[in-house]
Amino acid sequence: MSEPRPTVRQRRLAKTLAKLREEAGKSPEEAAERIGCHRSKISRVENARLGISLGEVRDLLRFYGVEDQDYAEEVVDLARRRNERGWTRKLGLKIPSYADFIDYEESSDYIRSFEPMIVAGLLQTADYARALLRADPSMLSSERIDELVEVRMRRQELLDSASPPRVCVIQGEAALRAQVGGPAVMAGQLDHLAKVSERPNIEVQVLPFDAGAHAGIMGTFVLFTFPTPAFSDIVCVEHRTGNIYMETPEDIDAYTITFDSLRSAALSPAESLEMINRVKRDL
Repeated sequence: MSEPRPTVRQRRLAKTLAKLREEAGKSPEEAAERIGCHRSKISRVENARLGISLGEVRDLLRFYGVEDQDYAEEVVDLARRRNERGWTRKLGLKIPSYADFIDYEESSDYIRSFEPMIVAGLLQTADYARALLRADPSMLSSERIDELVEVRMRRQELLDSASPPRVCVIQGEAALRAQVGGPAVMAGQLDHLAKVSERPNIEVQVLPFDAGAHAGIMGTFVLFTFPTPAFSDIVCVEHRTGNIYMETPEDIDAYTITFDSLRSAALSPAESLEMINRVKRDL
């Protein structure tokens, strides 16, 4: 059986402790001696494969010369909450990769998304989301659909937080024109898309049909960037039964180049807003 994927908080704690140790000029052996453990424990902690007690975290922070007590408590709190997967567990999500996706979404400060066929989840209305889910043959009950619509709406709360992430979405023209739920549902969705695109932290660009062949021809992906340099970017590629996450520099570079190419091929935000409103008028 494979090891469970570390939570976002576990990974962030691991990266933070490794970064602080390196900045302090301490070796893994010295850190291990400080807290009375084998060197392998430090390695496993710094690779998010093993837990660490709050006392050990505080001791290492002192050893690494961390003098900012507010920052030290932030790290300790991160260790305290490292196993949490947030509110998703309470809603009974049964796909671990989706819970991971929401963890990454909530922890990032910059989200870049390419959605050629449907409106991005963070920008969907409840009626639009419900119509999408009803079209899925694996949805066997209205209760399950209601649960997932609730999850999708709950995800959007981060856009109204005190420090919302910057969100850049490239929508394929097909996402605007597909009659998901019928004209009334689409009118509401397009109106919502137009309104959120005017927020200072949200940028929507439409990739029109006449753009022809483009860099994103292989499909949907999302790039997450996090506020700490110690936490590497992650690219998420969705498939039928879950998500694939990649974080090697080569993968991140490839998808960043792809996203930048798509932005160049897409309409400007102002032109995109005009198209959104035009499609709505044509319904």
